[in-house]
Amino acid sequence: MTPEMLLTMIVLVFVIVLFVFEWVRVDVVGILMMVLLPLLGLISPKDAFVGLSSNAVVSIIAVIIMGAGLDKTGVMNQVASPIIKIAGKSESRIITFIGGTVGLISALMQNIGAAALFLPAAQRIAKRIGLPVSRILMPMGFCAIIGGTLTLVGASPTILLNDLMTIGGEKLEPFGLFTQTPIGICLLISAIVYFIVFGRFILPASKGESDEGVTNALMQAYRAFETIYEIHIPEDAKTTGTLADLGVQTRYLVTAVAVGHAAEKDKNFVPRSSEELRPGDDLAVVGRRKNVMKMADEMGWEVKDTLESFAETLSRTSAGMAETIVSPRSELIGKTMSEVDFKTIYGVTPLALFKGNRIYYSGLTHITLNMGDTLLLFGPWERFHILKNHPQPRSLTFSTPLEGEILRPEKAKLALVWLGVALLQVIFLKMQLSVALMSGALGMIITGVLKIDEAYRAVDWMTVFLLAGLIPLGMAFEQTGTAAYIAEGVLGVLGEPAPIVLLGVIGLMTSFFTLVISNVGATVLLVPLCMNMAMMAGGDPRMAALVVGLSASNTFVLPTHQVNALVMRPGSYRTVDYAKAGAGMTVLFLAVELAVLYFFYGI
Repeated sequence: MTPEMLLTMIVLVFVIVLFVFEWVRVDVVGILMMVLLPLLGLISPKDAFVGLSSNAVVSIIAVIIMGAGLDKTGVMNQVASPIIKIAGKSESRIITFIGGTVGLISALMQNIGAAALFLPAAQRIAKRIGLPVSRILMPMGFCAIIGGTLTLVGASPTILLNDLMTIGGEKLEPFGLFTQTPIGICLLISAIVYFIVFGRFILPASKGESDEGVTNALMQAYRAFETIYEIHIPEDAKTTGTLADLGVQTRYLVTAVAVGHAAEKDKNFVPRSSEELRPGDDLAVVGRRKNVMKMADEMGWEVKDTLESFAETLSRTSAGMAETIVSPRSELIGKTMSEVDFKTIYGVTPLALFKGNRIYYSGLTHITLNMGDTLLLFGPWERFHILKNHPQPRSLTFSTPLEGEILRPEKAKLALVWLGVALLQVIFLKMQLSVALMSGALGMIITGVLKIDEAYRAVDWMTVFLLAGLIPLGMAFEQTGTAAYIAEGVLGVLGEPAPIVLLGVIGLMTSFFTLVISNVGATVLLVPLCMNMAMMAGGDPRMAALVVGLSASNTFVLPTHQVNALVMRPGSYRTVDYAKAGAGMTVLFLAVELAVLYFFYGI
């Protein structure tokens, strides 16, 4: 062992310690590697920052921008809706549908691309059903990684296999496109079952970035509100009439925020007190559960378990609450909301009025407003953004940040066209992935799907610097000969084991190397070594190469894989979360892989 090898292994241990104890953020670890490795002489200064321009990192930036474009145009809403409709609020069904879908997509395109494109949809699903996004993103990420094992073109390591399978200058019989598919299918199914059975023990319940919201905070501050309830008025309802006559707000302190009329087949999202409710109609209200249940019981109405008719339009991604203050020169000063026709002009529903030291929950439209009065409003996020960006003078000043955004559904076709252009370049023109994906991202920006500032904000730069810093570490392992030294040492200790034992060791060794160097680097390094070892042990060198290619996707214990790094920040995951969930997944991956090889491939 040379001094450079020893120093490289010390650096690796140092990085793992930083990951585990989280003394600094993971992106700072990446930047530290860019600086430390050339200072120690393990790589050249030129190679220290090569990760920032690598094909993998540039591809991630591009695909995140394209995912943001698809989300901005509402395409991801269309993806999320059928999944929610089928899966409901069941965590296990949602994991099955999301994991299975992303896994299948990963079989045909790079797993980081599939994960990045589906990330906004997964976040929207979590928001709409009130499930911590941390319970969804890690299973989605693991399934995206495993999806690359379904076909020969699903991941970079398996794409390289046929070119690397040479012994004594002679090419071995190449693998077909679907040679490994039975193994990949079993791995994907086992991963989904793993999270369904053990998810409640291994997945963190902490709220991710997308779980926190202004609406939740406001509901806690104004204790008269808990959530949005949907009520159905049956044909045999005891009571019908206008909202005012029924005393929905005055008697029960419940505010109607939407009414769906069955006869007219239309919905009103700013209902007035004169709005008439008839049998067959649906009503969305905000209030305390006991008040809503009392009202429904006395009226003979039915409270639904979840939002159905208003599932899309009133979901957390589409509508919510905002707190506003009457501005000093507001036209509302000295007037009541009924006098200025507030609901018609502003297009939102007032829920509460904080005036002096008192909060009013009913009769709001008849109270004279003064400068500094605080109004709690409910409405579509798009409408709030329009009000906030309205030219001066503003009647209302927003005291809370706004969720949601103004979507551009008219650009949805353009977004899909540019996604198609990027994928066609990869599949048919064999264009380098980063160039193809960046051309799609640029097309979305030029055609107005996204503004350039929105594209910059969409990119998770923490992920970018984490991966860019780990690439030089992998280069140090290869250039100093440390990786080859460890591999040859392990294989030299084995002697002449049984073929299945040899394949197990190869799988375990490949899994380790993919945590510290790129999966491509691990594949290039280990395929020739392991094929020769298989020949010496009387095994099949092709199967040894296949195990290396598949096991290069067995990288779950650390957030070093591109997909794991991608979901780390949105899910608010820590390194220990990956270790907790990834350890069992690593063992399961190897067990399923070897079992399928043994029973179905005759090993």
